[in-house]
Amino acid sequence: MTMWVFGYGSLLWNPGFEVAESRVGTLHGWARSFCMSSIHHRGTEDEPGLVLALDAAEDAHCRGMALAVAAGREEATLAYLRERELISSAYLERLLPVELATGETVTAVTYVIDPDHVQYCGGMPLEDQARIIARAHGGRGPNSEYLHNTADHLAEIGLHDPDLEWLARRVRQLVA
Repeated sequence: MTMWVFGYGSLLWNPGFEVAESRVGTLHGWARSFCMSSIHHRGTEDEPGLVLALDAAEDAHCRGMALAVAAGREEATLAYLRERELISSAYLERLLPVELATGETVTAVTYVIDPDHVQYCGGMPLEDQARIIARAHGGRGPNSEYLHNTADHLAEIGLHDPDLEWLARRVRQLVA
C-alpha cells in the first residue's frame, strides 16, 4: 500500500524524501495559516518567525499536494518527517483523508497545529504576520524566503491562496 504525505507548506518545495508521484489534493476541515511561531527554523526564541500549519476550521479546506513515498522508503521517510516536523511538538502527526483531483481519496500523513501549544498563534491579522515574516530569520534562513518559496510553488502548480499571495506582496514591500 502506498504511503502518502500531505504537503501544504515547505514540503511542497522541499520534501526531503523520495517522492514517487505527486497529485493535487484537498484536505477538508483545515486551513493553511501562518499560525505557528517559529523559534528554530525561521526565527529564534528572542525574535520568533512564523511558519505555516493546518488550523482546524469547520468550513475550511486546504489545497496542496499528496506526495506518494517511494516504495521501500516508508519507514525512513516517516523517521525523517518526525525529526523535521516534530522538533518542538507544536505539530501533531495525523492520518487524514485527502481528496485527490481525480476524486479518489487517500489517507495521508499530515502535520497539523496543536492549538493548545505555546507556539500556536492563530487569528493574527495579516499585516502583523507580514511584519513578523519580513524581519525574522532562523536556522534555515529568512522567514521571507519560506513565505516566497511556498507562495511561488503554489502559483507554479496552479493553486490559488489569496492570503499567501497578499502576504508575499506585502513582505516584498516591507523588505524593500
